[in-house]
Amino acid sequence: MTEPAARARRGRPGHDQAAVLAAAIELFNRKGFQATSIGDIAESLHVTKSAIYHHVASKEQLLAEALDEALVELEATVAAAVAADGSAYDQLRGVVRRSVEVLVEHQPAVTLLLRVHGNSDTERAAQRRRRAIDAQLAALVRQAAQEGALRGDLDPDLVSRLLFGMVNSLVEWYRPSGPVSTEEVATAVAALSFEGLAAP
Repeated sequence: MTEPAARARRGRPGHDQAAVLAAAIELFNRKGFQATSIGDIAESLHVTKSAIYHHVASKEQLLAEALDEALVELEATVAAAVAADGSAYDQLRGVVRRSVEVLVEHQPAVTLLLRVHGNSDTERAAQRRRRAIDAQLAALVRQAAQEGALRGDLDPDLVSRLLFGMVNSLVEWYRPSGPVSTEEVATAVAALSFEGLAAP
């Protein structure tokens, strides 16, 4: 942590840091990062701007923390799958299911991550981490095809993009408060991905 950031945390807060971050993510998703100010975040929490600066040194720091929330969980999901016992096919299925759970648990942060365009150093760093995750996922697809568990006539990078594109699309329509549970969604995504729609 930089010294200015450390100093910014002294004093009496208006909200805890988690509340400030949640408010920032909501506004970044709704209005866009560039169009959102620290004043907007303060107004949404009914506090002064100085109360926000108690927790963070800048709006860019809030963006970095928001993107990190999503990326840390996704990186941990892939790392755990790769380290798990079993075939690449089993590891891939595990990643798909857990990715759905991460998306639901951190839906606002993941939504923000999927919308960054590389307009700043912070966004470009997040994109590099996303590309590293994508490369690991494509490698799992390739290994599963080499095992004979997946068809080998499709490009692994394309398969990975299509597979996790379906997972990522949940940010546009899935609501945890709706009639479909996270478990049902994870099961459906895995079934569609690995068994398809053909009747058994």
